[in-house]
Amino acid sequence: MELRHLQHFVAVAEDQHFTRAAERLLVSQSGLSASIRALERELRAPLFVRTTRRVTLTEAGRALLEEARRILAQVRSAHEAVAAVQGVLRGTLSLGAEQCIAGVPVARLLAAFRRGHPDVEIRLRQAGSGELAEEVAAGRLDLAFAYRTQADTDQLRSVSLAGEPMTVLCHPDHRLAADGAVLTPHDLADEVFVDFHPDWGPRRVTDAVFAAAGVRRTVPLEVNDVHGLLDLIDENLGIAVVPRHFRHKRAALTSLPLKDADGTEYETIALLPSARATSPAARALMGLLETGSA
Repeated sequence: MELRHLQHFVAVAEDQHFTRAAERLLVSQSGLSASIRALERELRAPLFVRTTRRVTLTEAGRALLEEARRILAQVRSAHEAVAAVQGVLRGTLSLGAEQCIAGVPVARLLAAFRRGHPDVEIRLRQAGSGELAEEVAAGRLDLAFAYRTQADTDQLRSVSLAGEPMTVLCHPDHRLAADGAVLTPHDLADEVFVDFHPDWGPRRVTDAVFAAAGVRRTVPLEVNDVHGLLDLIDENLGIAVVPRHFRHKRAALTSLPLKDADGTEYETIALLPSARATSPAARALMGLLETGSA
């Protein structure tokens, strides 16, 4: 099995199209098709279901995809490790992050990394914490800044970075703002909530807080960006339970402390593969973060 066969297979799987994959790889479509057929012959299983418009993975193809991605990531890490020993950091840094992650100045951190390692290509992707954990474990991301979603595994480890309590944000004309009291989930049982997609860290924390208190809530206003959430609260359309640092993003809103049932807080972590599989670029980025050089 040749590495180029795996590279070709992953490209077709991601693009779901032979022509687009061939254009991205800068190879002929006939050469790409021949490469996939050679891989299928070696594995003695069809990897794709081909139609006139698109290709989809077979069960065997789905099983291969994660392993192929992991193998290619390890090969890339090997090349980068050799370059690092020679004193030059090259390759790609693929970073994932939730929006407005607490305790991590992502833009400033990446700027400092680029100044120190100009030969490394930086790729950044925003997503929810659950998806980011899957991407790091599968080798598609070198590391991610997220909310803790699971215990460490053989493919995934976490480094705690920061923690903070959750707070209630509401419009200054809201009845809660007038009371100004410390709130509990029971005080908010009948409120209209604005919140993020269920995969986002703040939503996971809030759901856990209300579940621990035995309070059922619904979220009729669901968004996937911080400013959209703040805009809805600013129009007095609902309230939100968010990490405390969100209160600094819209000074006109009222922030009220939340006393939850079990001390649950928002914890920011760095998600990384096993120490052996961590790329030199990821280690360099973590070094900047740990030394406060960003």
